[in-house]
Amino acid sequence: MYDYTQSLRRSDASRDKVRQRTEIDLRGRRWTLLPDVFSPADTKSSLAHLDLLKFPVDGTFLEVGSGTGLIAVSAALAGCRAVWATDLNPAAAENTALNAARFGLADKVTSVHSDLFDALHDAPAFDVVYWHSNNVWAPPDLDYSVHQRAYVDPGYEAHRRYFREAPDHLAPGGQVLIALSSRARRAELEELAATESRRLVTVDSTTVQEPEGPVVYELMEVVTL
Repeated sequence: MYDYTQSLRRSDASRDKVRQRTEIDLRGRRWTLLPDVFSPADTKSSLAHLDLLKFPVDGTFLEVGSGTGLIAVSAALAGCRAVWATDLNPAAAENTALNAARFGLADKVTSVHSDLFDALHDAPAFDVVYWHSNNVWAPPDLDYSVHQRAYVDPGYEAHRRYFREAPDHLAPGGQVLIALSSRARRAELEELAATESRRLVTVDSTTVQEPEGPVVYELMEVVTL
């Protein structure tokens, strides 16, 4: 079983590298990275799931946990007419807005500081709700920095809420998606989903080499039973 302390160490190393606003290169584009924001250059997970996603062209897209805005901005670049992004970390919400403006998409991307869906009072219904989740389990009785919470979910409480609340934000025929990895405790997540009358169905997956070895990244649909 994957040890959550590996993710905490990776989080702290990533945070320590970025002491001031900087830029990172990802697939031919330069992105703004603010201090205390998870860097998609430090792991292959973000790009792996970017390849697995199919954006609803001319539709609406919500990303939960947007970080730098890589996925949300890419959705707008792919032709989504309206994109919303939320993040628990206020620096990440700012970072997403900065990158949307950087690519001339400030009118299409709305970035909100929010704990999951709490601040989406004026948001539309979405064709796709997506969470690049912090799917590494961690004990609920410890203190974690906001940067560490980009990697771990204490007691899987955020996942429980996502399974329960995400379908409330869908347009008719829409999809709830979640990005998981082989670092997650899959059996526990499936049990949590079932308690909320949901089921996890694999949409697509890929295996990539990470520092600890091969990691499977899966794009899952959260289906209401």
